[in-house]
Amino acid sequence: MCGRFALTAPADTITEIFQVDVLPDVLPRYNVAPTTQVPVVLERDGIRQMARFRWGLIPSWSKDKKIAYKTINARGETAATKPAFRSAFKRRRCLILADGFYEWKRLSKSHKIPHLIQLADGRPFGMAGLWERWVDKETDEEVFSCSIVTTGPNELMQGIHDRMPVILPPEHWDTWLDERNHDKDQLQELITAYPADQMRARTVSTLVNNARNHGPEVQGPYEEVE
Repeated sequence: MCGRFALTAPADTITEIFQVDVLPDVLPRYNVAPTTQVPVVLERDGIRQMARFRWGLIPSWSKDKKIAYKTINARGETAATKPAFRSAFKRRRCLILADGFYEWKRLSKSHKIPHLIQLADGRPFGMAGLWERWVDKETDEEVFSCSIVTTGPNELMQGIHDRMPVILPPEHWDTWLDERNHDKDQLQELITAYPADQMRARTVSTLVNNARNHGPEVQGPYEEVE
């Protein structure tokens, strides 16, 4: 799974890479946690744009928001058919922006070591995402939410965790974002593990374990706990 990530690159770098205007107050984010607002890129009427969506997809048919805690990730193998995700997979896809994600390597039941995983050059990347619009029938509150699509691990991740987010290379962005593209087989082909030789991983501080810690210190060196 992917339960935390970061986006700390300067706004002009984000603009250059994704060709969108960066919304204010989205950077930097060192410890992005589920149910918070996250920066995404999507296509509307053929125009690419940035938005803020709540992390944890709420299907349009859901009675309340509680389901979001179970839908921060969508397994790539079943996203096209699972009721919570299949409509979004067909019509509402996005990129969830990051320049690193965190995963915990379990050494024992009580001992896990946090790792920061990035592209080898440290540049921001787009994780395959799905999004939905949900309206609270009692309050008319409108919520836009999203989920990160995951897949099996590459060689780098195998020693850390058994899942990883689907990182889409730039040449696949147009295909994934095209709201007119309903070719399930073509989209399914994009759900693969990013090449391990183009990624890097390092241990980081256990401060990242607490979602209330938001500063750059969460990416500091790992400290061994007795």
